[in-house]
Amino acid sequence: MRLRLPLAFGLAAALCFALPGHAEDAAKPVQRVEAGNRISENLPELPAELIQRLERYQNTRPAAFAGWASDGELLISTRFGETNQVHRVRSPMGMREQLTFQREPVSSVRAQPGSNGRGFVFGRDVGGSEFWQLYHYDLETRGTRLLTDGGRSRNEQPLWSHDGRQLAWTSTARNGQDSDIWVRSLDGEARAVLTEGGTWYATDFSPDGKRLLVQRYVSINDSRPGELDLTTGKLELFPVDGGRAAFGPFLYAPDGQGVYYISDESREFRSLRYHNPASGDMVDLTADLPWNVVAFDIAADGKHLAYASNEDGIFRLHVLSLPGHEPVQLPALPVGVIGGLGFAPDGQRIALTLNGATSPSDVFVVDLKDRNLTRWTEGEVGGLDASRFVAPTLVRYPSFDGLSIPAFYYRPAQVPADQRIPVVIQIHGGPEAQALPIFNPSLQFMLDELGVAVLVPNVRGSAGYGKTYVDLDNGFKRKDSVKDIGALLDWIEQQPGLDAKRVGVSGGSYGGYMVLATLVDYADRIAAGIDVVGISSFSTFLEATESYRRDLRRAEYGDERDPAMRAFMDEIAPLNNAQQIRSPLFVAQGANDPRVPLSEADQIVNAVRGNGGDVWYLVFKDEGHGFAKKTNADYFGAASMLFWQKHLLDE
Repeated sequence: MRLRLPLAFGLAAALCFALPGHAEDAAKPVQRVEAGNRISENLPELPAELIQRLERYQNTRPAAFAGWASDGELLISTRFGETNQVHRVRSPMGMREQLTFQREPVSSVRAQPGSNGRGFVFGRDVGGSEFWQLYHYDLETRGTRLLTDGGRSRNEQPLWSHDGRQLAWTSTARNGQDSDIWVRSLDGEARAVLTEGGTWYATDFSPDGKRLLVQRYVSINDSRPGELDLTTGKLELFPVDGGRAAFGPFLYAPDGQGVYYISDESREFRSLRYHNPASGDMVDLTADLPWNVVAFDIAADGKHLAYASNEDGIFRLHVLSLPGHEPVQLPALPVGVIGGLGFAPDGQRIALTLNGATSPSDVFVVDLKDRNLTRWTEGEVGGLDASRFVAPTLVRYPSFDGLSIPAFYYRPAQVPADQRIPVVIQIHGGPEAQALPIFNPSLQFMLDELGVAVLVPNVRGSAGYGKTYVDLDNGFKRKDSVKDIGALLDWIEQQPGLDAKRVGVSGGSYGGYMVLATLVDYADRIAAGIDVVGISSFSTFLEATESYRRDLRRAEYGDERDPAMRAFMDEIAPLNNAQQIRSPLFVAQGANDPRVPLSEADQIVNAVRGNGGDVWYLVFKDEGHGFAKKTNADYFGAASMLFWQKHLLDE
């Protein structure tokens, strides 16, 4: 059962809660406003002038590759209105034809391949609940059909067979807790084909559609790959060097015998590998690359393989000819981060999403025959002068134990290098994620309009820097990542152009925990903090998060049922150290969040207010783990800028 405290409790608790040593009347009165789907407490009225200044930044519009509708048509995900929907583009820089018109954002778009392809599958939840349902869109009839149970289960990671006749996906429909693999045809009944317990994903159908490559996900550094016979139901797990390793996608080789896959077995980074059990061939195709391979795809004609590498936050595209694995010469691509990539049905072109620090995501197509690059979309930037956008500098600083921590440093272009200015530290979530130099209109507003610098660190525990680095914050090592922020504060003090007395910190999800922990541990060095859908106590979080996530999170944070671990969690919980939070705090939350429930936000707001702390509190009733609807995101963005103005800029 998920614990969710009603917002009314926030007001009552704020007025009566007090920790030892604090006066009962320390809490300040709460000004509560309900406006439609939005509940706010202690937020000032947003100035019209600020909203007007933000308007152009909030109307930037990216586009992302979502699949090939045919050899000559692309599916993209972009927003016209409130949410991201599926559009079709028939030619480079052509009109975007909207296909889906859902009230909620559309995700997990997968085009139906082969001669049976006549549409695509997509996922959609309600109000950010993440109980996604899968739907099929027919490109001929324009009809949409529900494929799953309608709301009782969570359904994700849809995967088509190569002929487009079968669809596999992961679902909690069996018992609400385990994530099983299900299969169905469009005209047939859904059936569970793998019910071993835990969290399983399908990664590829064999060419004949009779076998399925699968993985059980245990943690970011531990996956269990195998092959499932769809006729007999027999599951064969593959041996893993050392017994524990991370795996990316597994795909059958064109002959259906060998496999291509991404793994960090016996090495620090994830490499692209080929294995043929029949011949015994085992080849590490990127053994000399000291960075992760993050994605790959194989052409339907079996003649080429494309993969992307993440090299210190810069992504690079590579193509190999098959079966010989010879490199293929490619045209130069803009510097940036590669999102989804996929071969056209003819096998001669590759579509991909490119996102740069100074431009929104757009879709490009690489032609292997002509060796050229064609831009298919051009993201809008709200009428702003894109030449004023700032790209970051990659810096590294030593932490308390000598570990080198990377960070992206954004500084306003118009400010002299030696002029001391405020700085905001933005901390990513996950924690097994990686901050990347991608376009962020709110960040560009802070730089150009507010004159605030931004630092985006990848503290220990971040992905992208090897499996040792990603494990350095697990379990009892949790506070070491917080010390990485303390070391960043030391670095800031040494910079002649940064004002160490005006430092803000912001983050979402696990990054929200980091905000709260930083406000506790470095109370006198942080001017203000913004916590979005953040964890305030790991023990209460693990008890309240949805059951299908609990064991996955225990692998990272520790098991709260173990007395020693629970004692440690309680010791480091910002909730239990809220008396140390003396800087102004802004907490924002989605009421339907299945990952970090509303109770995590309620309890930290109540605790800080109980000590007389200054807290803004914002809740959206129709959002989950983040803010997917434009109106909500715009309001939160404006409130955030007002918060920074008030606590970092006002003298």
